[in-house]
Amino acid sequence: MNEAKLTTVMLVDDHFVVRSGLAASLELEDDIEVVAEANQGEEALKLYRQHRPKVVMMDLQLPGPNGIEVTRQLLEMDPDARVLIFSTFARDDEVLEALDASALGYLQKSASRDDLMNALRTVAAGKTFLPAELAARLTSLRQGPVITPREREILALIAKGRANKEIAAELGNAEDTVKRHISNILDKFGVSDRAQATAEAIRRGIVKVGE
Repeated sequence: MNEAKLTTVMLVDDHFVVRSGLAASLELEDDIEVVAEANQGEEALKLYRQHRPKVVMMDLQLPGPNGIEVTRQLLEMDPDARVLIFSTFARDDEVLEALDASALGYLQKSASRDDLMNALRTVAAGKTFLPAELAARLTSLRQGPVITPREREILALIAKGRANKEIAAELGNAEDTVKRHISNILDKFGVSDRAQATAEAIRRGIVKVGE
């Protein structure tokens, strides 16, 4: 085998069983070698410096800095780093944030092995990989008004059934301030009430069901 064509990979995930299973699956391929495994961000940065893998497969949910922040730090350290976000679940706005941090792709852990290998090889080639349905949603989301972090917090509380007074108390805001935020949310979503806003937030991935 031509070593120049070998795709080296680092796995970043805080679950040992996930890393072990993924490593075993990847190394069934003749052209892929897992050269490092990290269970949190600082370790990932250290191992990246040591091994310089061609692709970093990054979970979003990590202890300490999350996968988005670790991705950002990796790209600051090496602008040529190639990161594939590989996570159980991510809201659409989280995927956007990861892409804005210069990750090259995103794939859910529930994806098929064929999709995984396609994603990995696409990112290894320096190209972007996104499932078609997700890419369409993200395009729509980028074209729409931006939901602020405070509005996202309010939407999450609305989804939990909190009244305006309860939201104000929890966030330390005046009730009138919360009402203004909600009015802005309704305008941005083009909906007329809180229930429709919640449904739209879930559809866009801004609020996770059961969050």
